[in-house]
Amino acid sequence: MTTRDETKVVLVTAASKGIGAGIAREFASRGYQVALLARTDTVETVAKELGGIAITGSVTELASLERLVSGAMQRWGRIDVVINNTGHPAKGDLLQLSEEAWRDGYSLILESVMRMARLVTPIMERQRAGAFVTISSYAATRPDLPRPVSSVLRAALGAWTKLHAEYCAPKGIRVNAVMPGFVDSYEAPPEVIATIPMQRIGKVAELAKVVAWLASEDASYITGQNLLVDGGMVRSL
Repeated sequence: MTTRDETKVVLVTAASKGIGAGIAREFASRGYQVALLARTDTVETVAKELGGIAITGSVTELASLERLVSGAMQRWGRIDVVINNTGHPAKGDLLQLSEEAWRDGYSLILESVMRMARLVTPIMERQRAGAFVTISSYAATRPDLPRPVSSVLRAALGAWTKLHAEYCAPKGIRVNAVMPGFVDSYEAPPEVIATIPMQRIGKVAELAKVVAWLASEDASYITGQNLLVDGGMVRSL
């Protein structure tokens, strides 16, 4: 039986469905204990399935992130991996989107990741090990006019990833991000699929395996990277 000291623990946000739930299932299949956060109580069903714990709340609320971290620490006494996953910010016309939409996007995409870093980095420092992986978007490197909030703030998220990685590198902690293209958590129209060299959208399970690999010892010399997982859709950086 796994002891408390041998247990590996992953935190996954926005984990009630789609990419977040898929990532949680992949880590659980690799023997991790999972602590999950999402806005709907569906997350409790996923946590029960995986033998983990669930917190109902939002990544935009510091108190929810604090409850997730403290819940994991009380249950297992350590945190090995953090997966920063979120929903999507508002879409709209570049110049017509409200200031509130931009502020909400900042809170969702960037501030939530910064807050999680402040909460968990000291824990990983004491452990002298740990990994953060953030789910970003292809729009971080190829800005998409219909998605201005996502494009701008995920570009900033890429800069944060590199800075946090540099800060953490001497402490034995790695920080990376993945930038998915279109995956099957949502439907993609034929005209979008036609722009993908692999001529298909990705699968959540495929993305989850990349994320788990990036957090694993197999990727132990990789940090500060923003990795495209998009079937070749973004052709140049």
